[in-house]
Amino acid sequence: MGGCFSKNKFLTPDAPSNGFRSENQAQPPPEKPHHRQSPQTHHSPPKTPPAQKLEPNNILGKPFEEVKSRYSIGKELGRGQFGVTYSCTEISTGAHYACKSILKRKLVSKNDREDMKREVHIMQHLSGQPNIVEFKGAYEDRQTVHLVMEICKGGELFDSIIAQGHYSEKAAADLCRQIVNVVHHCHFMGVMHRDLKPENFLLSSKNEKPMILKATDFGLSVFIEEGKVYRDIVGSAYYVAPEVLKRSYGKEIDVWSAGVILYILLSGVPPFWAEHPWIKGQASDKPIDSAVLSRMKQFRAMNKLKKLALKVIAQSLSEEEIKGLKAMFANMDTDKSGTITYEELKSGLARLGSKLSETEVKQLMEAADVDGNGSIDYIEFITATMHRHKLERDEHLFNAFQFFDKDSSGYITRDELETAMKEYGMGDEATIKEIISEVDTDNDGKINYEEFCAMMRSGTAQQPLKLF
Repeated sequence: MGGCFSKNKFLTPDAPSNGFRSENQAQPPPEKPHHRQSPQTHHSPPKTPPAQKLEPNNILGKPFEEVKSRYSIGKELGRGQFGVTYSCTEISTGAHYACKSILKRKLVSKNDREDMKREVHIMQHLSGQPNIVEFKGAYEDRQTVHLVMEICKGGELFDSIIAQGHYSEKAAADLCRQIVNVVHHCHFMGVMHRDLKPENFLLSSKNEKPMILKATDFGLSVFIEEGKVYRDIVGSAYYVAPEVLKRSYGKEIDVWSAGVILYILLSGVPPFWAEHPWIKGQASDKPIDSAVLSRMKQFRAMNKLKKLALKVIAQSLSEEEIKGLKAMFANMDTDKSGTITYEELKSGLARLGSKLSETEVKQLMEAADVDGNGSIDYIEFITATMHRHKLERDEHLFNAFQFFDKDSSGYITRDELETAMKEYGMGDEATIKEIISEVDTDNDGKINYEEFCAMMRSGTAQQPLKLF
């Protein structure tokens, strides 16, 4: 499953290619509260439990939870320097996943612990791209941290190269296209991987045609700080860019590493200098989409109640849960006014590789500008771009429902809906009537908690994004 959280010193070409780093740039992950059961139809929502005190040796910043309460652990799949990966089955659904278990006693330094928190945070942030292993959740007990994610049964790309020797140009092009998709998605989402290599790509399944790659192991990845020159030496010997060794680099080092992987796919051996005209001549002119743009487009199609409820949820998220989106907002807000104008959104999306028309940018602008004041403030940006898996959490939905249900009756009445929406300049009579007609499935003239949750969770599945 790749080198789990590996931190070896710089390697010579004769040594194994595990990841290494000379410095650590720790960034904490989001805090995730416990899940609670949704209340039944016509019953009042559950009461919010009191905050739990964290254990002294807590790493993830949330209460301990036994992974075995949600998953049954199966056979060992792989072993790395810091952890062991097992197959596991979700008890409630029977779905199969992989569980990477890391003994906390092996995380000896503060930097080790912060590195793992950052990796969890980055995997949550990048979820939703078809060529990145989908992150299911993180669990921690007194001895171990468990990371549950999509299971890939085809093994490492590295092993496939060893077995095959090298690939045809057609097969290599298909694999390279997927690797470039990963690089683009990471950079668009404000992440630099810093350790791209065949060992960190898994095949979705054995003997699958065409082969589907899944990027994994983000232990050396960092959130990109705009304008910063990075100086710590990280990566793996065959794939590291010269700029890393010169201690002066940025996100372009991931492109170098992708080129090295392509060379190896074609020739079966690593290059001393990997610059191939085939790469330059095959660039697609098809507009590139991203997870963030996909979320903004989904947001545009939502009814106003759902948009307002998402804004309530966004206001309740911790700084750690939205750290990546906060950095994206700061990069787009070039005049540091605290809001994003149409021109800033247009130029910001263009810098990130998007080729949307002016009409499309205006449509996204109008959708994200919930209060209609002509600009997108910080909370509006988070509302429109946050990962929709936030809607799977009962505590977020409960808090949003409470915002509307002022008298705690367990229902959102027409008057309560009108009051809340008029507060944001959204509550005209026709809109309110349309929302109640859409959401009130039992036709009793009000919205109960189950109806509210059904509305919020509808249409949240993210479709695979094809970038080429």
